[in-house]
This record gives sequence, structure tokens and C-alpha cells, in this order.
Amino acid sequence: MTSRERVLATLHFQTPDRLPKDLGGMLSTGISAFAYPKLVEALGLPSRLPRLYDTGQMLAMPDLDVLDALGCDCVVVCSGTTNAFDQDGHWHPYDFAGRLPALVHNPSAFQAQTDGSIVQNNVSRMVSSSFVFDEEHGGQPVDWTGELPMLDLKQYKKDLEAHIVSDDRVKALRALCKRVRESTDRAVFLSEGALSPNISIHGYGGMAVFPILCLTEPDYVAELHDIATEHALRNIRILFPEIHPFVDVIWAGSDDWGTQNNTIASPAVFRKLFLPYRRRINEELHRIAPEARIFLHSCGAIYSLIDLVVECGFDVLNPVQWSAGKHSYKEWKDKARGRIALWGGGVNAQVTLPLGTVENVVCETRAVVSYLKQDHGYVFCNIHNILAEIAPEKVIAMYRAAAQA
Repeated sequence: MTSRERVLATLHFQTPDRLPKDLGGMLSTGISAFAYPKLVEALGLPSRLPRLYDTGQMLAMPDLDVLDALGCDCVVVCSGTTNAFDQDGHWHPYDFAGRLPALVHNPSAFQAQTDGSIVQNNVSRMVSSSFVFDEEHGGQPVDWTGELPMLDLKQYKKDLEAHIVSDDRVKALRALCKRVRESTDRAVFLSEGALSPNISIHGYGGMAVFPILCLTEPDYVAELHDIATEHALRNIRILFPEIHPFVDVIWAGSDDWGTQNNTIASPAVFRKLFLPYRRRINEELHRIAPEARIFLHSCGAIYSLIDLVVECGFDVLNPVQWSAGKHSYKEWKDKARGRIALWGGGVNAQVTLPLGTVENVVCETRAVVSYLKQDHGYVFCNIHNILAEIAPEKVIAMYRAAAQA
């Protein structure tokens, strides 16, 4: 099988010739740019500057020889860039105050400070002891002295008009996706954030605000989601008739519903205020691009939502964070088996991967993958991104153990 055939086979619950694997197909299955050069060296590959396709999380876009060495089956299309071929004109050097020689889209977005920190776009900051950019209060300050913030929905609807996909963008993205398809036999993962619908339990005021509005102002939330859905459907009908022959997996949103122990809001809220809108979007994507698989990223302890995610019409669920909550990876697989594919979950990323030995990583990866790959419908990668502190020996051991499981 080609990599594309392998990924699509397992996502359709058919038998692949081997386990499909991913690194960096989307912005929650990647690797820190601080860890990436060490991985390249440990694999015995020529050194190079990492290309940062997400400078907030400081993620490196994996190169093709790294994907080859780890046996990975996906390439990414993200923000007009890809790792399927060289795009030299898209990348420019920046060294992050001497901490990380790298390539970025726009070096002028960063300003080094006298205390060693770096400010990005005058908003987020990476202090000298950190490996990611962050904002004060996570960018979600809350004022409890007045009414909870709510959008003017008429103005919101008007503002969305400025974000209708233009003809020029359609042409550019079509050309890019077509070239990617023609240059590789790997699965093409479309991970364009600007195309994701504006539906999220932690959106529109942040995680402290929006779940409360779902309880206190459900009519407002329903109208907001209806407006966001109509906007998403309009863009889908403009764009996907042009690009669907060239993409295999479509990222249709990151909507983190889980904490470490439970869901942020109840399944009843999901069913009433999220499921109908997600389903409308997914039905249209399936109508226009029936051969592609629709992917949802949702972190945390969301075991109780798996049935509802299936009802939404998603084909793939990530990151399979079985380490959060009280349900094992076996329970996650049994709940999803034959109904929705799982992408991720390969090892406990908060305990075993950072704190365990290489042998611990190997043993857990083999056990987890052996179960998750049953009856197919499974693509291997870590639970979320591989962080800066992770030794390359563990990364290599994890991918090799998965292949042997």
C-alpha cells in the first residue's frame, strides 16, 4: 500500500498493510521546534533549521526524511505551507534571541526584550525559561464585576462577511493542494485554521465565560452558532468543490471539551447547542468531499461525549486522551470501535513519556497500540504534541514500538 492508501484504509475500518503513523499532520500531533533538532541528530540525518508552522506552540514542520525514518504516512497543508516539497520563499531565518536558530514566515512579528523574553505580534510572550508563547490569563481575562461579555450578533454576522473565502485564496489553495497531491503518495491532511467553523466551548470570551453562557443564555448561543454555521457552510461551498480531489483528511475544528477529570460542560449542553451545528457542517463536507475523512480535535476527559461526536458525523477523533478521566484506553477503543476512528493516544504524554524510562515508553506504547489498532480505525501518534523536554531517544523508541505492536 502507499501511505495514502494505508491511512484511508484504516479510517474506513479496512485492513491496512501496517499501522499508519503521523507526526505533524495537524497542529496537535507535532513536535516542539526545541526538540526537533535533537531528533534529527539522533536519527543520523543532516542538520537543518526547523521550519516553524505554528509559532505560538513553537512547532516544527517535520521534514520528509524524518517522516521516512519514523515511518509516518501524512503530509500537512497548513496556512499556505506544506512539508510535501520545498517552499524556500515562504521561510526566513530568526534565532529567537539566540535560543533557537529557525525559519519562520515573518521575522518582524517578533521583538526581543532586554529580560530575554520575546514578544510576538505585540500580544503574546515567550519568557526565557519557556518553550511556547502565552498571553496574560491565557488571553482570556475575566471581569466578574459586571455582565458576562456577549457579542452583538448583528455586528458579528456583518463582521464575518470579511472572512468569506476569496477567489484568489481558492485558486492559491487549489494550486497548493494539487501540487501536494501530485508530489507525494502520503495522505494529505488539510489543517487550515481559518477554514474551521467558529464553534467552540471555550470560544467567545474564553473557557471561564462561554460554558456559563451556554447555561444562562442558550438562545443567544444557539443564534451565535447558527450564524457561525451558515458562514462555515458558505465557505465550504466555495472552497471544497475546488480542492476536495486533492485532500484526504480535513481538520474541521479544535474544540477542547475535557479537563483532566471531566467535561467542561455537560453532554446535554453538547447535544443541544453544539451537535446540530457540527452535524450540518459535516454533512455538507461529506456531500461535497465524500472520499475525505472529517477530523475533530478535542482534548481531555471526553469519554462521555464519544457517542455524540459520532452523531455529529465526524470520522476521526483526536487526541484520544485516555490518560484524563477514569476510562482506560481499552474503554475508549471499545466505545469507538467500528464507529469512529481514533488518531493519537499512543502513550501517556503527561506521565510515561516525560517521566518514564525509554523501556517504560516502549512497553506502554506496545500495549496501548496493540489494543487501539484492533479492528482497524487507528492512526498512531502521541497524545498531543511532543514537548521540548522529551529526549529524542524516547521519540524514536515510541515510533518503533508502535510499528512492532
